[in-house]
Amino acid sequence: MNTVTMEGAPLHLEGQFPEVGKKAPDFTALTNDLEPRKLGDYAGRIVVLLSVPSLDTPVCDMEVRRFNTEAAHLSDKVSIIALSCDLPFAQARWCGAAGVKAVETLSDHMGTEFGLNYGVLIKELRLLARAVFVVAPDGTLAYSEIVPEVTSEPDYKAALAAVAKLA
Repeated sequence: MNTVTMEGAPLHLEGQFPEVGKKAPDFTALTNDLEPRKLGDYAGRIVVLLSVPSLDTPVCDMEVRRFNTEAAHLSDKVSIIALSCDLPFAQARWCGAAGVKAVETLSDHMGTEFGLNYGVLIKELRLLARAVFVVAPDGTLAYSEIVPEVTSEPDYKAALAAVAKLA
């Protein structure tokens, strides 16, 4: 998919959307402490990658809080990571205010490497489109969903079913 919509207006995506069953593309993003983090740092784990436009928006807030709650029911071999182009300082502030501890936030603001490697960088806004990716412990992409309307929530049940299948 090369486009998504925001309140019905088309937006163009840059990068290459990865194929399920193939190796998940690596990327480097920043932690809230400004440390680089790569997908490879989670090798051997089930990784849920939540691509969101901004944690400071209602739908992103709901989504990340929901996955934070769902994390309590998942294996301790699962890492949930929310990526956005928000600054790391804003992500840390949001996590503290929201009480989010089970979802790690990473910032893609510097090089948008995640956005480009996963085909979710919105060209017009330099924000990430809403998407969910599940990476198997062997590094292959087991599930992907790009949400066609950025202001809509993802299919939580399908993403969590993909995680359960791997656990």
